Amino acid sequence: MKERFDIAVVGSGFAGSLMAMIAKQLGLRVILLERGRHPRVVIGESSTPLSNLLLEELADHYNLPHIRSLSKWGSWQQHHPELACGLKRGFSFFHHHTGCAGPVDREHQLLVAASPHDAIADTHWYRADFDAYLVSEAQGMGVTYRDEVELQQFIEEEGEAVLTGKRRGHEIGIRASFVVDATGPRGFLHRTLGLGEHSLPGMPSTEALYSYFTGVKGIEETGGVMLEGEPPYRPDDAAVHHVIGGGWVWVLKFSNAVTSAGIAAASALATQLRLSQCESGWERLLDSIPVLREQFRDAKPLQPFRHISKLSFRSASITGRRWALLPSAAGFIDPLLSTGFPLTLLGVTRIADILEKHWGTEEFGRELHGYAVRTDAELLATSRLIGALYANFGNFPVFSAISLLYFAAASYSEAARRLGKPQLAASFLLHDHPVFGPASAHVLEQALTAGDETNSKAVIEAIYRVIEPIDVAGLRNQARRNWYPADAKDLYDAAHKLGASRWEIAQMLERCGFNAAISLPM
Repeated sequence: MKERFDIAVVGSGFAGSLMAMIAKQLGLRVILLERGRHPRVVIGESSTPLSNLLLEELADHYNLPHIRSLSKWGSWQQHHPELACGLKRGFSFFHHHTGCAGPVDREHQLLVAASPHDAIADTHWYRADFDAYLVSEAQGMGVTYRDEVELQQFIEEEGEAVLTGKRRGHEIGIRASFVVDATGPRGFLHRTLGLGEHSLPGMPSTEALYSYFTGVKGIEETGGVMLEGEPPYRPDDAAVHHVIGGGWVWVLKFSNAVTSAGIAAASALATQLRLSQCESGWERLLDSIPVLREQFRDAKPLQPFRHISKLSFRSASITGRRWALLPSAAGFIDPLLSTGFPLTLLGVTRIADILEKHWGTEEFGRELHGYAVRTDAELLATSRLIGALYANFGNFPVFSAISLLYFAAASYSEAARRLGKPQLAASFLLHDHPVFGPASAHVLEQALTAGDETNSKAVIEAIYRVIEPIDVAGLRNQARRNWYPADAKDLYDAAHKLGASRWEIAQMLERCGFNAAISLPM
């Protein structure tokens, strides 16, 4: 291949394809390169309200209507029922003591609703379908696409980048003015350019083991959860987290009867379970948690287990003169709390804005540097949060309270953006908010050593004080006993925190479909 392009995007996961489509809409010549072939299954599947809002904003701004319909469960089912996905009404956490056979009682549950009804709910993306669809859309828009490309070198010469490698046994060379790397942690440019790694504050060394299954029961079917009254949503219609000392297990159900499940664990637990032995490691995990054993009693893996020996990652460099890593390639913390999607979509939004406003100008390099600084700062903020959660897997009251820092920041950010006030929430986790940012960082440092009951209580009380100015979801209401619904009254009561009137809140709720469900196909 001797053709020259403005933009070469390496990696055709959802972010790479979306980036390629946006660049094409901006009038640039774009090539999208993929090492494998679609369809292929990858982890990174659970969306969030902020993720879906960012997807909506990108689709609206860059005229991508077929992408916008994938931002909610309801519109997805109306327009693309052929693409498998899972219903995600919120985040479900169940805390287990190793070997304990009884059901998980209310004191060891955390249910946080992300939507009031199914129509505007979030989704789990079955990436085999989702990514293949986005690649097809990109090609339909005129993006040049090449799969089975094994890139070997990145060279800068004569004012452009040259990518060389092989495709199906033939040598290829691709010239582009700029390269966007969407190949994930320790991906193409990180390896090729030897970018190095930096540490992540507060994060332990972690491993992961996962596969895809059929025949997985819901936790309610097993009798493994004690429900007192009416929960804010069906606990299985969520990103389900089973929390244990030293790690956590995810269970995500899709509409095609497939379930994604795996464990992320600190080194001590990973060694104890011998996760590197894959299937036998999984069996040891199930044996240690009777509720999980019952959930997976009839389950069958659809593919070999995959073990990741080093999960977290932070690249020492994020941009260069003729290249940039998307956040998904710049770093990865952990699947916990589904932070990867909003981080990545914020990065796509920022690079798209740079291409739109500064392509071919002297400001382009300066803007890229700013993008790198923001991306790294958000990775660090995420690392502090997830690291504190890891430190408190065995202390569920503190773990639950720390989680509220995330849910408070996420719900405030979503509300601010939906009100047309993005300046109130310019950064992920509000880490650069003049009050919440430093206060959150301080309390997370305290939480790393919460320890005994007295210190734990002090940390929890401090967290409630920290989130008060941005709590628009009633997260400090202890009468809810860790079951948090999506309640419009909470937003009305907190309107002043967003500099909004009750009328503006009402208009926002009407626009986003909060109050009225739509009819879905059976």
